Amino acid sequence: MCDVLVALGVATATGRTLFAKNSDRPPTERQVVEYQGPRLDDVSTRLTHVSIPAATVPTHPCVLSRPAWGWGAEHGVNVHGLAVGNTTVYTTLDPRGSGPGPTGMDLVRLALERAATVDDAVEVITSLLRRHGQGGSGHDPAAGRERPYWNAFLLADPWSAAVIDTSGTEFAVERVADVRAISNRTTIREFDAVHRHPRQPVDRLVDPRWRASRTVLADRPVSTDTLAAHLRSHDSCGDEGWSVCMHVEGVEETTASMVASLAPAGASELWVMTGHPCRGEYRHLTFVEAATTDLSGV
Repeated sequence: MCDVLVALGVATATGRTLFAKNSDRPPTERQVVEYQGPRLDDVSTRLTHVSIPAATVPTHPCVLSRPAWGWGAEHGVNVHGLAVGNTTVYTTLDPRGSGPGPTGMDLVRLALERAATVDDAVEVITSLLRRHGQGGSGHDPAAGRERPYWNAFLLADPWSAAVIDTSGTEFAVERVADVRAISNRTTIREFDAVHRHPRQPVDRLVDPRWRASRTVLADRPVSTDTLAAHLRSHDSCGDEGWSVCMHVEGVEETTASMVASLAPAGASELWVMTGHPCRGEYRHLTFVEAATTDLSGV
C-alpha cells in the first residue's frame, strides 16, 4: 500500500513542483535511504528477480528509498529533479500467473536511473513493460511473503507530472494539469472502468486515503509543511489503521516517507525518513548534500 501526491508550481507556495510519498510495507521489513552514483553496467542490469539489457550510457545519480532485500526503489529523486513513486494496484488480471519480471519498484529505479524528464521516464517504464512485462514478488520471498502485484506510478519533474496505471503489460498514461494523487487502485478513469477488480474493497481500504490526499491538494497553495503533515495523518481511515500514515498491525505499516521540492541540476530539496512519519522527524538535505552525507541513520 502507498499514497503519492504531486503539486506543480502553479499550485504551490514556492512555485516549485512538490512530490510526496508514504511507502507502506510489511511491518518488519527494513527500508534504506541511499545515494546511488552514476553506473555503467557491462552487458546486463540485474534487477530483483531478472536481468535486462544494460543502458548504453551511464545512469543518472539518484537518492533512493528501497526495501533492503530488493534492487528496486519505492520512491526517489534523481539529479535532474525527476521524482518517481509507485503503488500496488489490483485488476481483473491475476498477477500470480505472470512469472518473473521487473517489479514495480525495479521500474521506479530504472526510470530514475535512465530518464531526465517525465516524458523520458514514461517512455522508459512503458517500453520496459512492452518488452519485459512486470512480475515476481514485491515482498521478500526469503521471508515467506510471495506477493506479486501490478503497479501505478506517479512521475514528476520541475515542470510536469504524469500518472501511469498498469495491468500486466497494458497501461494508460495521464498528464497532470496542476495537482494529482494516487493510491492503491487504478485512478485513470477509462482504464479503471475496464481493469479494476470488482471485488477490491477500495471503498474501505483505499478511497478514504485517496480522498484525503485530494483534499490536501485542493487547499492552495500547497507547501512542504502541509504535505509532511498529511503524510503523518491518521484522519483518513476507512477500516482501522488504513490511514495515510498506516498502522495495520502484522499486515502493512508505513516504513518510509519522502517530501521533495524539485529543481534541476542537483538543486532539489529532500525531506526523507524511514519508519512512521508520525513517530519520527524528516531529515532535510539538498540532493547535492545527499551525495556526500551518511544516510544510514535516516
